[in-house]
Amino acid sequence: MAKVNPDFVNEIKKFGASDFDACFNCGNCTAICSLTDADNSFPRKIIRYTTLGLESEIQSSLEPWLCYYCGDCSTSCPRQADPGNLMMSVRRYLTANYDWTGISKKLYTSKVWEIGLIGLISLAVLTMFILYHGDMTTELTSEGGVKLNTFAPWQIIEKIDWGLAAFLSFFLLSNIVNMYFKIVGTKKKVPFKMYFIQLYKLILHFFTQKNFAKCNTEKISFAQKIKNGSYTYWIVHFLLMSSYVLLFIMIVGFLGWFQTEAIHPWYYPQRLFGYYSTIGLLFGTVYFSILRYKKTSEKSKKTHYTDWTFLILLFLTASTGILLHFFRISGMPYATYYTYVIHLMVLFPMLMIEVPFSKWSHLAYRPFAIYFSSLVKATAEKSNVNTKK
Repeated sequence: MAKVNPDFVNEIKKFGASDFDACFNCGNCTAICSLTDADNSFPRKIIRYTTLGLESEIQSSLEPWLCYYCGDCSTSCPRQADPGNLMMSVRRYLTANYDWTGISKKLYTSKVWEIGLIGLISLAVLTMFILYHGDMTTELTSEGGVKLNTFAPWQIIEKIDWGLAAFLSFFLLSNIVNMYFKIVGTKKKVPFKMYFIQLYKLILHFFTQKNFAKCNTEKISFAQKIKNGSYTYWIVHFLLMSSYVLLFIMIVGFLGWFQTEAIHPWYYPQRLFGYYSTIGLLFGTVYFSILRYKKTSEKSKKTHYTDWTFLILLFLTASTGILLHFFRISGMPYATYYTYVIHLMVLFPMLMIEVPFSKWSHLAYRPFAIYFSSLVKATAEKSNVNTKK
């Protein structure tokens, strides 16, 4: 028998939920959703679990991650219960629930923690540069560029990057393992080979996030959806995600090639990759900021403060990065050195907070939820076949 938590309604409201208690369980939200199916009937089920205080049922549920928040359910709700916003709030709650450190919950429920932790990490980066930076030489390279690696040798920064990558991987992966045991661990035992059979779904959805493009109920052609902007959200989201992933790969895996003192032609791969990442991050953050500011779409009408933090940090990371690049190739030493420090003061807290504990972790939880869902479904189907035999 499921355990009821009478205080859960108040708990979920701390993560941004509101109005959902107006729901009278008509099921219209589930009927209109383009992503729901016979095995996953959301948002209705999650609203029901929330109002009844069935916390354990929510913790073992995949449905919140299978929702990509098109907002159709909220638009069509006859009671204005805003089920889309509830699903988003439950995702924040689940992120905090998977995180065994408790940091996610602090970040999602306290602005003081959010701002304070960002400030603390930034201050630590600044302190390290004050104490250990290299020579701030005004001598330029033979090509007229700044000798950035005399100020911050890439070999040292690369080792720090590797340590950061290990830190992020440990916390994010350990949270995903926690997610696995809460969800798959409560179902039937999954055959070992099934993990490999269904693995392609994890890879596909991680790199494409293609369900964002499906998140629309209009019965029109693909070309028409492109024309009227129905796929714009997915396209911009993919641009933002791919830009971030590419930038992360370059600074962690290929820093010696990326943080160079040579001034390559504009068409050189190092510069093209950097420009793509910068344009993607700047365009994506501005696009989503405008949506949230104007509140013209259902999905952007209710914005949590952590959404703004995420966009601001990404924008500052991209803008300081491109300024750093132009200062370096233009032969402006002190502007390059100071901008480099500011860039890392933004980049490090953005990575350390957003990747394992906040908004960016959703990019991992969504495809893993689809993967776990396929494991559970395939196992159940195989079990039914064996039973019939």
